[in-house]
Amino acid sequence: MSYTAHPSTMQPADVRAHARQNQMVTTAGFADGYMQANLLAVPQDYAFDFLLFAQRNPKSCPIVGVLEAGQYSSELLAGGDIRTDIPGYRIFRDGELTDSVEDATEFWAEDMVTFLIGCSFTFESALQENGITLAHIEQGRNVSMYSTNIPTTPAGIFSGPLVVSMRPILASQVADAVRITSRYPSVHGAPVHVGNPKDIGISDLSRPDFGDAVDIPEGHIPVFWACGVTPQAVVMNSKPRLAITHQPGKMLVTDARDVDYQVP
Repeated sequence: MSYTAHPSTMQPADVRAHARQNQMVTTAGFADGYMQANLLAVPQDYAFDFLLFAQRNPKSCPIVGVLEAGQYSSELLAGGDIRTDIPGYRIFRDGELTDSVEDATEFWAEDMVTFLIGCSFTFESALQENGITLAHIEQGRNVSMYSTNIPTTPAGIFSGPLVVSMRPILASQVADAVRITSRYPSVHGAPVHVGNPKDIGISDLSRPDFGDAVDIPEGHIPVFWACGVTPQAVVMNSKPRLAITHQPGKMLVTDARDVDYQVP
């Protein structure tokens, strides 16, 4: 896919325009300096349960915005449309994935409440600025994501396993990666695990549950962050009658600056 500007220097509105025109594969490495967000939309009668679930699981579900029923835009995507401005959507009915689409408009019921959840793509530019190479970007792949044996804290109908994203980090830079990402609690913050994937129920890093397999360079250690795909695993476990999510690795690129979500 070719773009008029380098992906990292594109403005959020331009990225969303490409998404609207079905010209995106992943948003990893796009619009450096801007926050990316995961999506979950559910009928209004499930909204309080999910809001409570997110409050009880802030590491995996840090809410950065809520669109009320009938609302399709917000200050996070000025002039945009949440139903079209993400590169890909997944439609779940009773917990089953029934459709993967590039435009969710026809599936969007009028009573859908939309939750925007911080994404770890947001802190990747900070890692790179500090000399930490990210293998999935270097290899032109989506980040690897895995379901774990770590349970989330249930709320209402919602329960299920924690999903994590994995980035191989040079052993000598792991402490730096922890320090840098801990300053971004609204986009998952510090890692939840470093090292042996079997400790958190991952048997084979070459077979991610979501995203792409990423080659681990020599001298690198797998580092795992809580992931905003967790709601998708929870939806599959909890089976609400309808849920719309983003496709993993295909995020909403917002107009919010990443530094606005950084703490001292």
